[in-house]
Amino acid sequence: MIMQKPIAIVGAGSWGTALAIHLAQNQQSARLWTHDPLQAEQLQQARCNERYLPGYHFPESLTVYSSLSAALADEADILIVVPSGAFRDVLERIKSYLTSKTRLAFATKGIDPSGKQLLSAVCVDVLGSLPLAVLSGPSFAREVAAGLPTAISLSCEHAIFRDNLLQRFHHGMLRVYANSDLISTQVGGAVKNVLAIAAGISDGLGFGANAKAALITRGLVEMKRLALALGGQEKTVMGLAGLGDLILTCTDNQSRNRRFGLAVGQGIPCEQVLAACDQVVEGYATAHHIFMLAKEYEVEMPIVMQVYKVLYKQYAPAEAVAELFSRLSCEE
Repeated sequence: MIMQKPIAIVGAGSWGTALAIHLAQNQQSARLWTHDPLQAEQLQQARCNERYLPGYHFPESLTVYSSLSAALADEADILIVVPSGAFRDVLERIKSYLTSKTRLAFATKGIDPSGKQLLSAVCVDVLGSLPLAVLSGPSFAREVAAGLPTAISLSCEHAIFRDNLLQRFHHGMLRVYANSDLISTQVGGAVKNVLAIAAGISDGLGFGANAKAALITRGLVEMKRLALALGGQEKTVMGLAGLGDLILTCTDNQSRNRRFGLAVGQGIPCEQVLAACDQVVEGYATAHHIFMLAKEYEVEMPIVMQVYKVLYKQYAPAEAVAELFSRLSCEE
């Protein structure tokens, strides 16, 4: 039996596809939307996303659309899973289809590139007030699609919407833990990608496990500082959305951001590494946005600053890491 009203997953990359598969496996009417009609036809016919998640077939209740009006019909809940650079544009596209009953969640991790805002603020700017939720935490798409054990965070201040989303997602081997701290959840999801680049650079330079442990630990302090400055809560940073996601992204090669940093640390130019990636490396743009946010709020984030210098100011990776370790103190 299909549960609840439909849910439209806007974005057919690896993470959007994995979440759509998971929802459909939990007897949801899942509608996966892509902006490309040809891709929609291929996905619907193959019943698999061969480009991003080959081998993981779509359940019967997962339908693919290239039409937003069709995907969002019948007062469907919306889950946005697109790169942060496209987030505002997608909100503008869906705006005309919303109703007074629309509820929106997003699993995008990053900062708005135009206004340097958290994505929840972009939602309010573009769509006004509506029930809003953020899905984040340590989760690789392939492992979720495979049904491997995973625990994630769901941040939502709207009690009914939160409970409905828990029913949708809390299924099989995916455990969902709810809170109401949208700020820290978004900060964790954005900053961890920058710190993963730092960890990758350190590994690419051959600096070893001790250096990476130091970067992760001190990076968590930087994440906490920014979250608190923006009005978030420390306990959220110390949970799945902060610490959990940070550990995962900094230590596993499934992380595009870590692999990007690894290549940069080995001396490959940033532009060359980015050109070779078939998916967005969120941490690249986010490093600039977080650096600017830290300056605006006068938050000390030395690791983020050094990543920014390497990516945007042509600092040599070895010079940046040496400078970082020369200034690390024992104070929080």
